[in-house]
Amino acid sequence: MVATAEEVEIEVEEEEEEEEREEEVVMAVMVVGPSITINNHLRRSISSRRSSSIINNNHRIRVGAWGPRAASPASPAPISSPTPPGMAAWGPRAASPVSPASINSPTPRVAAWGPRAAAPASPALINSPTPDTLVPRVQALEISKQTPPSSSLDNTDKKLPVKRPDNGGTKAIRTTRLRANHFNLSYNPESIIRHYDVDVKPENPAKNGRPVKMSKYELSAIRKKLSSDNPSNFPLLSTAYDGEKNIFSAVPLPTGSFKVEVPAEEDTRFSSYIFTIKFVNELKLCKLKEYLSGHVLSIPRDILQGMDLVMKENPTRCLVSVGRNFYPAESNENDDLGHGIAAFRGFQHSLRLTSQGPALCLDYSVLAFHKRMPVIDFLQQQIRGFTLKDFTRFRREVVDVLRGLKVTVTHRKTKQKYIIKGLTDKNAGDITFDAVDIDGQCPPRKVRLLDYFSEKYKEIQYKNIPCLDLGKNGRKNDTPMEFCVLVEGQRYPKENLDRNAAIKLKDMSLASPEIRENMIRGMVQSEDGPCGGGIIGNFGIVVNKNMTPVTGRVIVPPELKLGPSSDGRMTKVTVDREKCHWNLVGKSLVEGKPISRWAVLDFSSYDRSCLDPNQFIPKLITNVQMLRQLLEGINEQAYKTSKGHLQLLVCVMARRDPGYKYLKWISETQIGIVTQCCLSNMANKANDQYLSNLALKINAKLGGSNVELSDRLPPFGGAGHVMFVGADVNHPAARNTTSPSIAAVVATVNWPAANRYAARVRPQYHRTEKILNFGDMCLELVETYERLNKVKPDKIVVFRDGVSEGQFDMVLNEELLDLKKALGGIKYYPTITLIVAQKRHHTRLFPESMRDGSSTGNVLPGTVVDTIIVHPFEFDFYLCSHYGALGTSKPTHYHVLWDEHRFTSDQLQKLIYDLCFTFARCTKPVSLVPPVYYADLVAYRGRLYHESMEGQSPASASSSSSSSSSASSPLSVAFLEERFYKLHADLENIMFFV
Repeated sequence: MVATAEEVEIEVEEEEEEEEREEEVVMAVMVVGPSITINNHLRRSISSRRSSSIINNNHRIRVGAWGPRAASPASPAPISSPTPPGMAAWGPRAASPVSPASINSPTPRVAAWGPRAAAPASPALINSPTPDTLVPRVQALEISKQTPPSSSLDNTDKKLPVKRPDNGGTKAIRTTRLRANHFNLSYNPESIIRHYDVDVKPENPAKNGRPVKMSKYELSAIRKKLSSDNPSNFPLLSTAYDGEKNIFSAVPLPTGSFKVEVPAEEDTRFSSYIFTIKFVNELKLCKLKEYLSGHVLSIPRDILQGMDLVMKENPTRCLVSVGRNFYPAESNENDDLGHGIAAFRGFQHSLRLTSQGPALCLDYSVLAFHKRMPVIDFLQQQIRGFTLKDFTRFRREVVDVLRGLKVTVTHRKTKQKYIIKGLTDKNAGDITFDAVDIDGQCPPRKVRLLDYFSEKYKEIQYKNIPCLDLGKNGRKNDTPMEFCVLVEGQRYPKENLDRNAAIKLKDMSLASPEIRENMIRGMVQSEDGPCGGGIIGNFGIVVNKNMTPVTGRVIVPPELKLGPSSDGRMTKVTVDREKCHWNLVGKSLVEGKPISRWAVLDFSSYDRSCLDPNQFIPKLITNVQMLRQLLEGINEQAYKTSKGHLQLLVCVMARRDPGYKYLKWISETQIGIVTQCCLSNMANKANDQYLSNLALKINAKLGGSNVELSDRLPPFGGAGHVMFVGADVNHPAARNTTSPSIAAVVATVNWPAANRYAARVRPQYHRTEKILNFGDMCLELVETYERLNKVKPDKIVVFRDGVSEGQFDMVLNEELLDLKKALGGIKYYPTITLIVAQKRHHTRLFPESMRDGSSTGNVLPGTVVDTIIVHPFEFDFYLCSHYGALGTSKPTHYHVLWDEHRFTSDQLQKLIYDLCFTFARCTKPVSLVPPVYYADLVAYRGRLYHESMEGQSPASASSSSSSSSSASSPLSVAFLEERFYKLHADLENIMFFV
């Protein structure tokens, strides 16, 4: 197997950006490489070396050049040297080539910054709890059940977001005419929306005395029946219901308790309910006008909640709701994905406050759903080769594709939905049940299911196949498959789609600007949309169905600086005019890091003379102890041979695999090795673009500098250091109710380049957005900055990701307060600016003509909008910093909450845009400011650490380790968690995560 470089997918700037993940672990063959420098001339191909193989620890390991370095050619050394199968290059190490980007004296190992001491000279690991000894303790944590401490900040001390410092920016290389998907909303300030609380209970309580929890569908059906019974007192078109506890009404409603009897065909568990309604308060829309005019400081969120629910009422009644999105019950004929699945085109919308007043913001959305169709037809489309005659052969597949789906029945009139639990053990023709006399006069008698259906409904055709088990709460409900129909609105996981269907769905999601704009217009004008049905008109609300025209300004891109050319001068680069990209071919990096000790661990080799994949792969993936021993052995061998720890381990894999997270967890928290993973098929191609991308990523991981700005970041041209901080929280999946959330904070550690980052990661309470240790994490990063630069930063700019407008108060009055207290504890008082970066919004911008946009129909890179569709008086703006090659560009929404630097609009917009050119993994500006982008990557890495811990059985902790005794002693939750997630000292202050 040829040991080649790793695959690196350098940020594909698509609009539905999926976070780049490195590929994953399968098998091991290790190649150790010669001393190299990640240098400037990236277009050079990789030369080969001869090698020999040895056996070490029962694994076939291919070892490259360690030890004294041999002379190398005068030309810059390539990034790595592919090795022919079965060969490795041993011998003296090559001297670091004299290239402009290399460091003259090679560093024997990555420096260990931070409170932990550097690793000892011997290859022994730092004495800390191992993953295996920590597993049972961390599994026993009940972090999700604890209540986070509340802030003690007085209401009188509450800070409000800063006001806009000017009327918007003025600097631009050109202006463009745009349309935004904001639809202005007018209302009568004298109108009143009445808020009521709703409580619905069965008339006859459950026998066990427990409260009955009802679904939204059930509650809505009861509310509709109440309105149909008494339309004058409960007018359906003048009320909006959230399906739970709140009703907003345009007219006064009677209060008290009302009996509601629901017909049997409705999907409700009881026939009679008590509907209790209580008056809460009146929402006077004049309060909204007072806020918009600046007479009231606090935002009237209750009014916005009421108006937003009114806008959602009509689509809730007419369409299928999934989360906050709405989709039709039937798909377009051309949107079929095959196998009983189709793509459904819907929308998502929200109410936003803008300088022109409230506006409806609506965007297009696509999801894959099961089609409404008979169950038997679905099985014939979903399972290849399926036939009813040979049902037994497909039984397991049938259970897999049907379990958990909802169906309705056709043999009787009902709207009730049933969940498929599985299949009956017997076929329909063999099933019998006990028929009970309702009056109790006759004893139960055995009845055949065939006879029952024949007498009461219709004859069963398919007698030789099982029935569907639709039972619930211990009650049997065996229903013949031919009478069951899949109900609409059941989402199909996109990861389960076949390749062609996945590509088609993605193409539909990445709609061009022209298609997306037309879809949005149609949805706003639809009778099923938020403006249809006549409901909003009864509340005195009118929506302008034309998009809002806005003026965009295109900011000038920065001039970039690359490494020295042949004459020794730094190379200045002007980016492409339309795309703002730049090319590294024939150019050098600003600072290329030399690599004296590196290895390739080949997990993709299937040569049975080396390893038996059927024996080794499952054991490696499931046994973390085995993987850790393998990595430790490689690190120790590198130390013995070359008198220094391994700097880089390139891991080549044949396919994506869950073992990836274990590799990262062990190497980054226990051993301290920088790893770079790739797929073997991409590594074997090794084209120039691929190798350039590889060099960018590895160089950044090892502390090098790929590209810098020619001029200092505006407006920090004077004296004093500046640190940029990014913060994000990664939450567990929606159905996970116990796992902790993962907080990550990153910060720059160099100035004025501001392109190298250190990271900290911590677990915290389940689904808690507030970063509980924000102050302490930032303080650690400030101390790291001081150790590296011999001075603390005078200014700090914090970018916070992942919070909505409703959480601004928490960020401003809790997280910022925590940061100031932590820094004040060491008598350190820098000036601070706090900015929220939002990508999860619905705003899209469309050029009015081809002259106003790019060749793809998107807005140009550097386009900023800070008027009309922004907040009436707070400091926010939309910036599209990237080139939209696919789909429709989504700008990032930046909202300034606190500003002690007194930025003008022009200064801050230019600062953020310039930072977007410093992202290490690509040669183009990215869509999100790098501190936030990196924080997102680190938070996701912390999630992998937690999943690695969850995936281990307590039995794995039985293995002995040097730290088992210390790990077995009683430890507090906080201490144990910090040790478990803490990065190795050799990695915590370098960009291992890029």
